[in-house]
Amino acid sequence: MAGLIGRKAGAVQRAETMRIAVIGAGMGGLAVASLLARDGHGVTLIERFAAPRPLGSGLVVQPVGLAVLDEIGAGDAARGLGASVRRMLGHAGRRRVLDVAYRATDPGLAMHRAALFHVLWQAMQAAGVALATGHTVTAAPPDGAGRRVETAGGDSLGPFDLVVDASGAGSCLSGLKARPLPFGAVWGHVPWPEATDLPADTLRQRYRAASRMAGVLPVGCLPGEDRPRAAVFWSMPAAQLDAWPATDFAVWKTRVTEFWPEIAPFLAPLTRAADLTPARYGHGTLRRPYADRLAFIGDAAHRASPQLGQGANMALLDALALARALRGRDVTAALAQYAAMRRWHVRMYQAMSAALTPAYQSDSRLLPPLRDLILAPLSLVPPAPAILTRLVSGDLIPPLAGEAWPPRGDLRA
Repeated sequence: MAGLIGRKAGAVQRAETMRIAVIGAGMGGLAVASLLARDGHGVTLIERFAAPRPLGSGLVVQPVGLAVLDEIGAGDAARGLGASVRRMLGHAGRRRVLDVAYRATDPGLAMHRAALFHVLWQAMQAAGVALATGHTVTAAPPDGAGRRVETAGGDSLGPFDLVVDASGAGSCLSGLKARPLPFGAVWGHVPWPEATDLPADTLRQRYRAASRMAGVLPVGCLPGEDRPRAAVFWSMPAAQLDAWPATDFAVWKTRVTEFWPEIAPFLAPLTRAADLTPARYGHGTLRRPYADRLAFIGDAAHRASPQLGQGANMALLDALALARALRGRDVTAALAQYAAMRRWHVRMYQAMSAALTPAYQSDSRLLPPLRDLILAPLSLVPPAPAILTRLVSGDLIPPLAGEAWPPRGDLRA
C-alpha cells in the first residue's frame, strides 16, 4: 500500500503539505479529494466498492454548489450534462402552493447523480488522487501524530496526517444520531417524454394535503447519451417503504395518474416496483464536525430532508470550507476554522428544513391549510420572493463565514 499513500507526483511540496485519507467516493468525498490534491496534499481516496458507483436518482446543484464545481474545474462539464432549473412550482389541486424562481443569471442545475458522479470522478482523477478501493472502513484510530485507517478485511492504511470522513449516512466513524423522518420517497428516472407540456426548466410537484406528493424534475443527460431525462418521485410514509417491492405496480400507477394526470407520460416507461428506488431521510447535526486529525463532511456531519434541495450543495460547501481552512494553518487550527466557517450556514438550513418539511411531507391536518391559505399567498408578496430565491440558491447567509466567497458578482443580488 505504500504507493497508495505517497504524495501526488509533481505537487508543490510545502511545509504544510500532508498525507490525507478521504473515506467515501460520494459527492463530498470526490470534491474534497480533488480540492486537497490540487492544493498539493498527498490524497488517498478509500472506497468500499471495488468499482465506485453513484446511488440515487436526481438532484439539484444549487448556484453556490455550482460555484464549488467551478473551483474544482468540473463546472463546465456539469453544465454540459445537467438541465438548468429556473423555477420550482407546486400545486394542491388548482391552488398554487409553491412558486420559487431562481435569478435569471444563476439557475439551479438539475442532474442525475450518475452525471454528477462522472464529472467529479474525472476531476478527481485529473487531480492525481490515489485510489484504494474494495476497503470497508471500520475504524480510524490515532497513530502517533496521525491516524491509521482500519478495514473489515484486516488491512491498516496509513498513517495519515488527516482523515476526512465523507462516507455518508452509513458512517461508522461519525457519532451523529440522526432522527428518522416519518416520510420518505421512491425515485426513478425516465427519458423526457415528447408527449408532455411540462416545461423542461421547472421542478413540478403536486400535493394532496401533506401526505401525498408527486414530482417531476428535469435532470439533463446521462454521460454518453444525448436524450434528456427526468427524475420522478412519489412521497410516502417511511413505514411503508419496506413493503414497496411487493407493491401492485399497475394499481399504483393508476392511482398516481388519477392524482396527477400530467405525470402519466413520465410513468409510462416504468413497468415494475423495482424501477423506483426507496429513499429514507433523517435529520441531525454533529455539534462539532471534527476530532483530533479527523473531519466529517456531508451526511456524516449533518442530514436533513430533501425539501430545500440542499444535500449535494452542503457536501460541496463542506469540501470547499475544509480545503480552504487547511491552507496556511496547522491541522488543529484548520479543523476548528472549518467548523466555524460552516456552522451558521448549516444551522440555518437545517432549521429551515426542519420547519418547512412538515408542511409538505407529514400527516398533519393543520399545516396544509396554513400552507395553502396563508403561507403560499404571502410568499408571493415582496420581499418574500427574493428571500426564497436566496434560500434555494444556497446563499441566504454567507456559505463560508469569514470568507468572501463566491467571488463578488458570481451570484447576482
